[in-house]
Amino acid sequence: MIPITSKLPHTGATIFTVMSALANEYGAINLSQGFPNFDPPRRLFDLVHEHMCAGKNQYAPMAGLPELRARLANKVQTLYGRHISPDTEITITAGATQAIFTAITALIRPADEVILLEPAYDSYRPAVELNGGKAIAYELSAPGFRPDWAAIARLITPRTRLIVVNTPLNPAAYVFDEADWAALSDLVADTSIFVLSDEVYEHLVYDGRAHTSILRYPALYERCFATYSFGKTFHNTGWKIGYCIAPPALTTEFRKVHQFNVFSVNTPAQYALADYLEDAQVYLGLPDFYQAKRDFLLAALQGSSLRPLACAGAYFQSFDYSGISDKPDAEFARWLTTEVGVAAIPFSAFYTSGRDDKLIRLCFAKTEDTLAEAAARLRTL
Repeated sequence: MIPITSKLPHTGATIFTVMSALANEYGAINLSQGFPNFDPPRRLFDLVHEHMCAGKNQYAPMAGLPELRARLANKVQTLYGRHISPDTEITITAGATQAIFTAITALIRPADEVILLEPAYDSYRPAVELNGGKAIAYELSAPGFRPDWAAIARLITPRTRLIVVNTPLNPAAYVFDEADWAALSDLVADTSIFVLSDEVYEHLVYDGRAHTSILRYPALYERCFATYSFGKTFHNTGWKIGYCIAPPALTTEFRKVHQFNVFSVNTPAQYALADYLEDAQVYLGLPDFYQAKRDFLLAALQGSSLRPLACAGAYFQSFDYSGISDKPDAEFARWLTTEVGVAAIPFSAFYTSGRDDKLIRLCFAKTEDTLAEAAARLRTL
């Protein structure tokens, strides 16, 4: 064997792969990985089929289908009050993770530093490290997970190139408010620091709150990449279609990378999504749809010793299990899967330090019968 030096020497299978495999092995209800167990609306299937049969099966333009980008520009104008050019500020991607990787690759050079707010989606750090950068973790604390922007400011050095934020936050379900964006804007003013805003759960915000996108803030927008996911929005994570919004100069750099790591994205699905977005209600109705699932799970878990944390957005409910066990969270999640029959994700997987606050994450993007059965098993704890 020719020896190889790994570029990610400390990385193995992701926790999502591990827990889903364990759930399959033990026949557990899988509330670990973040995907719905129900199909997208039938109309989306019909639209994809219609465009496939109409011959829309060859390469789409590198930047994405013009019709879809125009629909998204209108959506951004309506929701966030920002006029953007579909030609120079929107790129369709092979899922939001590819958009995130592409943005980081376009920016980060060896020795650049990137500040991550943890608990964080586990693709951020590897993307930074594969590009020679250094990830600097700021740890958010339970139960509120609100950023301390003064503490984050102390992490900034002359090498800081990028700050990555995620709202609504996976896994902790914290949602940025006006004060957070104002503090971040003050933090990066008069610097050469960029911001990557991961907003894949933009339509999953609850209890009457509104999503406050980075797109609303001109001083932040001029230095940002904002990433989104049709998969998270329309229950079709396996389609792997997302998009990135950035000002023209940043979009130019983004597309230089995008054209060589993906080039273009599923053509008939792009046509279908462009048609589907004609009706704004397909995404405006999502907060009520998912809030009902969150509330159903919480009601079904009345009587359990799991203590729920606040869930303002995304489709994950966090629980403190310290009243049940003093096992480390990874060990507890494994035990929950193999012995109780419900698969969860331990919070320590989202912290570089492995910080263990006795918290687990459950995905409630499931049918009510699945949630009811999982809750019945969890009430035995």
